Amino acid sequence: MSKNEFICDCNVIHQDVVNNTTKNMPEEDIFNKLAEFFKILGDTTRVKILFALDQNEMCVCDIANVLGMSKSSISHQLGTLRRSGIVKCRKSGKEVFYMLDDEHVKEVFEIGSEHIEHKR
Repeated sequence: MSKNEFICDCNVIHQDVVNNTTKNMPEEDIFNKLAEFFKILGDTTRVKILFALDQNEMCVCDIANVLGMSKSSISHQLGTLRRSGIVKCRKSGKEVFYMLDDEHVKEVFEIGSEHIEHKR
């Protein structure tokens, strides 16, 4: 396999493809927010928290127990996930339960997991 095998060697611009893509290109702000979303998911601890919350709604104590970490470190990561709109919480008496923010977050996480499992 040549190292240049995947280099495009043509000088043709496929104007219909270029126009269609340009017409559908979102605002720069959308790309920034999407990059930030994936950056937040780029931390192993946060991904483990998302896995746990994909299974069940949980309080900080439960997540800390599942991951073998301190409540403080879990709370810190949950704060990051909450500010990013990836998780939300509800209060029940003195307890605060965390869950994935919505079905979109659940789907992105599960599709990503399926992709990785499929590539193994």
